[in-house]
Amino acid sequence: MSPLRRGGHQHAHAHAPVSFVHAVEAACDARGLKLTPMRQRVLELIAASGKPVKAYDLLDQLRPDVVRAAPTQVYRALDFLIEHGFIHKLESINAYTSCHHPDQRHTVPFFICDECGNAIEFCDSKVAAQLIAHADALGFMPRAQTLEVHGVCAACRGDHS
Repeated sequence: MSPLRRGGHQHAHAHAPVSFVHAVEAACDARGLKLTPMRQRVLELIAASGKPVKAYDLLDQLRPDVVRAAPTQVYRALDFLIEHGFIHKLESINAYTSCHHPDQRHTVPFFICDECGNAIEFCDSKVAAQLIAHADALGFMPRAQTLEVHGVCAACRGDHS
């Protein structure tokens, strides 16, 4: 039995962008955070992309709407969105993707397809807890946690079972 069928559940990042942005807006209101127009626009672009997107691709998409859009503006918006758990940074491909649980702070592993570029969020609290327990046993104090598994997704393999 595959690990996906044993405990966790997966999310391909193809959810409703408008609903996602509304969920982030609600989370910001609940936490007293300010979702500035730039932060919101970056969030909307990430949500609409349907797959991980790079910072400079976001900048290119912003330029028609934002006069003198600069990389620092995009990176500041990304930093805010990451810091508050609204998006994830996929370190191995230096790209950003929306989080399926913007109202909860969590870390999750991702399965990244090397052919189509899609990222699948694997939500299983046991995986994060196991990593933390191993770190504790070693006396190691983690500062960040990124687990990314590269391969080929079912769609690219032609396996639609």
